[in-house]
Amino acid sequence: MSKLLWKSLLISPAVLGVTLVASTVGVRAADSANLPIADTQTATPEVQFDGVADITVSEEIAVNPEQLTPASLEVKPEAQPSLAQSVPATPNDAEILNQINDYSNEGGNSSGQVTSVGQLRDVSPGDWAYEALRSLVERYGCIAGYPDGTYRGNRALTRYEFAAGLNACLQQIERLIPGGGFDETELETLRRLIQEFEAELATLGARVDNLEGRVAFLEDNQFSTTTKLRGEVIFALTDEFSLDDEDNNIVFQDRVRLELNTSFTGQDRLVTRLAAGNAQQFNGVGFEGTQTFNIGNTGGNNVIVDWLAYYFNFGSSKVYVAGAGGIHSDYVPTLNPFFEDFDGGNGALSAFASESPIYRIGGGAGAALSLGAGPIERVLGPSTLTLGYLAGSDAANPSEKNGLFDGDYAALAQLNFNLGDRIGIGATYVHGYHTNESNIFDLGGGSPGVVGTRFANRPGLAVDTDTPVVTNSYGIEAAFRLSENISISGYGAYTDTILVDDGDGEVWTYGAGVAFSDLGKEGNVLGIFGGAQPYLGHADTADAEFRRDDDDVPYHVEAFYKYQLTDNISLTPGVIWLINPDQDDDNEDAVIGTLRTTFTF
Repeated sequence: MSKLLWKSLLISPAVLGVTLVASTVGVRAADSANLPIADTQTATPEVQFDGVADITVSEEIAVNPEQLTPASLEVKPEAQPSLAQSVPATPNDAEILNQINDYSNEGGNSSGQVTSVGQLRDVSPGDWAYEALRSLVERYGCIAGYPDGTYRGNRALTRYEFAAGLNACLQQIERLIPGGGFDETELETLRRLIQEFEAELATLGARVDNLEGRVAFLEDNQFSTTTKLRGEVIFALTDEFSLDDEDNNIVFQDRVRLELNTSFTGQDRLVTRLAAGNAQQFNGVGFEGTQTFNIGNTGGNNVIVDWLAYYFNFGSSKVYVAGAGGIHSDYVPTLNPFFEDFDGGNGALSAFASESPIYRIGGGAGAALSLGAGPIERVLGPSTLTLGYLAGSDAANPSEKNGLFDGDYAALAQLNFNLGDRIGIGATYVHGYHTNESNIFDLGGGSPGVVGTRFANRPGLAVDTDTPVVTNSYGIEAAFRLSENISISGYGAYTDTILVDDGDGEVWTYGAGVAFSDLGKEGNVLGIFGGAQPYLGHADTADAEFRRDDDDVPYHVEAFYKYQLTDNISLTPGVIWLINPDQDDDNEDAVIGTLRTTFTF
């Protein structure tokens, strides 16, 4: 029965996609604004450490925000003009408060009072309202600009926003009247405006008083003045339904993450994350079948602290310190928008499609520094150079072959730069040391692998040797924003492996994907990704050698469609097809079907 269920699931994304495309052809706004950035972080002031703001990959490429960093600040898209409505809706109290709050925030970001209309760089003498603006600015002095020196005259505003602006002008006029600066015609116009907007002005004053009272109540009763809670819960209905020799059943799995974000100065962020999960991997698919919610399996929903890190600024540089559970993508941009969600529930289904496997080499405690690339910026434009070091999971163990520098570790260096405003490129180098019991592509020493074949993770197995491995990995990543709603990204990586005192080998991997954002509805994403999981090309020792057959490349093909049900709930059906699993064409292909539901709060 489960086989039939998932075979029908295979075609459901395509049917759903066609239906959604057809339904939205007639309603897509003609005057589309910049692609909005999804806010998946708390409002806690944070340090941006992912490098997106530094290298300006472009807001459209940076998906989501959290796309290129788990520490991205909230970006609020500018309100856009809407189509005319025949009957304007009457706002309720909550909507009124939101409007007032939004307008207050906007005003709070203003650059202040302007004294000449020439200071507004988007206002020209040819504009139809130029004279009116000049009079308001130069005669009455009650117009303020935005921080970038613009007025944004084409922006739509509500009657409440107009009332707030009018109130500011009236206060200025009250100061001018005693000096006799108005004639009777102007005073009559003022009386008419006051009468027409009397109700809105009264409501504005009452609502602001009410809002101040509510803010005072929240401040007195909040959990913490410095800490915000952010959470994610994943429910996954999943099955592997093609391996006849494996006993895999359809399963219902879960994972929970509760993240406490604390800021002490407004320019820093302490992250304490609790996690629990029960999502086991399927039999017979190895590390290649790892889905993002499998990362964080605590064995029966036991609660653990799985990530502890601190972000802060040091001059013009940005510093990251991990006490536990650190990974490279915490502090360096991975350039895989819409697929990368930092193993969360709103990106790709698999760990392989989320980011280049080069970022999976090592993890644990450590630190990183991100700084501007200096002279390189004059040649390449906005650039970021990032250096990081992560020890294994035994960094706190003082015994021999453990600790911060005597056990597993991975040291990373990455340069990111832009080509124009549509292309972002990263060049990455990772040097690592892995004990004979460690996998190369894991989350730290002793942890299970998350991508790649057995031989790619432990090359010594292919030549019957059990020895530590030193790795030197070289990778390149790129993201290209083809249009406002289409993003193309990809990566490739080569790892030179040294079997200590025994031999050497090489590991290869590559992948590329295309993502269609806002397909059918704002927040939706259709993603298609394909590539080769990390595989061992060859390994040599004095006594043995291994050579990969041409037909043994372990290909990975994935398609998913994230449907945004609400602001806090998404539903993602998808399929993962593993060809030549464990880099052996004699093995049956594996097909995994998943229906993932993600709750964020």
